[in-house]
Amino acid sequence: MLEIRHLKTLHALRETDSLVEAAERLHLTQSALSHQLKDLEEKLGQSLFVRKTKPVRFTSVGLRLLRLADEVLPLLRGAERDLSRLAGGTAGRLHMAIECHSCFQWLMPTIDQFRDAWPEVELDLASGFAFAPLPALARGDLDLVVTSDPQELAGITYVPLFTYEALLAVANQHALANKSYVQPEDLSSEVLISYPVERERLDVFKHFLDPAGVDPLEVRTAELTVMMMQLVASGRGVCCLPNWALAEYSERGYISARRLGSQGLYATLYAALREDMLDAPFMRDFLLTAKDTSFATLAGVSSARPGK
Repeated sequence: MLEIRHLKTLHALRETDSLVEAAERLHLTQSALSHQLKDLEEKLGQSLFVRKTKPVRFTSVGLRLLRLADEVLPLLRGAERDLSRLAGGTAGRLHMAIECHSCFQWLMPTIDQFRDAWPEVELDLASGFAFAPLPALARGDLDLVVTSDPQELAGITYVPLFTYEALLAVANQHALANKSYVQPEDLSSEVLISYPVERERLDVFKHFLDPAGVDPLEVRTAELTVMMMQLVASGRGVCCLPNWALAEYSERGYISARRLGSQGLYATLYAALREDMLDAPFMRDFLLTAKDTSFATLAGVSSARPGK
């Protein structure tokens, strides 16, 4: 009666708190996911969760199956790793670089979990801000690059990790905090705080300000997110960051976060790797672990959107 896919479905529903996002995460249509849940409920003769509740409220039956999922799914992943080792490919090298200052929030737990599962793999991490990591990847100096700015390079493929929304952080007393969303011209009189990254690599310029022909009054840089938040909260400027990076500060009331444009500014984070590494068992497991960790730890991320 019970299948692994049922446990994965309930686990995804709990993690995303949405039928739509759970379906995206499992690469199913919403209709297929709803049918799967309804079919299981009919077999069990009981409901798994209460419809039209936010957050999703599970019944006692649903909660019992979730406890089972928490026990079984990690064991299943461990067994898959063991099978990969038995088939070979237990050793190798995974040298990576990141082009995202905020990525340490989910990348470090991913690396810790991966290191425990694949102790034979030589693991190294570098910042991609002081050099061009994608050409280094193509040369073979690196094995993986985390980026939101894919470039067409021979032999390089991009695996989408998740989609996120970029938001503008402003002081609670700032005039922009009273607007439902920000227009490009609203930033013409603002000090824009950013990480020390080239302008052409920042989404707020590439996809928001530059297309509108708008420049901020001034650009100021800061190395750390917490420094940026202190500057914003004290009225020294505004900054654009991923929704997950701002969640902690906005939820505590330190700053206000506003959407960029009426439709929002979205971007997708990718893992760039050489095509010859796609079939390496440890690389496949790292990508799965990265996706699982990001969905479990980051607020406001979703499965990669087509065309993003």
